[in-house]
Amino acid sequence: MASHNELGKKGERLAIAFLEENGYEVLEKNYRFQKAEVDIIAFKEEILVGVEVKTRSTSIFGNPQDFVKSGQIQRLVLAMNHYAETKNLDVEIRFDIVAIIKNASGTRIEHIEDAFYYF
Repeated sequence: MASHNELGKKGERLAIAFLEENGYEVLEKNYRFQKAEVDIIAFKEEILVGVEVKTRSTSIFGNPQDFVKSGQIQRLVLAMNHYAETKNLDVEIRFDIVAIIKNASGTRIEHIEDAFYYF
């Protein structure tokens, strides 16, 4: 596996641990629908949360959250809609980003709630 893929998998594991420590119930990991993948689907306080995890080894080229683009957002919205409909859930849906910078200096995790709106 390429080193950037391995970093991404480590980031997802860190994000799951972070979310669980903060009271989220993780329902799905790497949920796929059509061309979309939602890294984490979680639930907290009656809100269904689609979480995009962005992990980088440096912020030299920008913060990890800056790499979530509009096309990806549209696919995430479709996937979360599909998940909620399939599970027959009538709940509020929110989209968060967990931005991680992990390198030899340490690990920095930033949780951005309501990272983008979909309407």
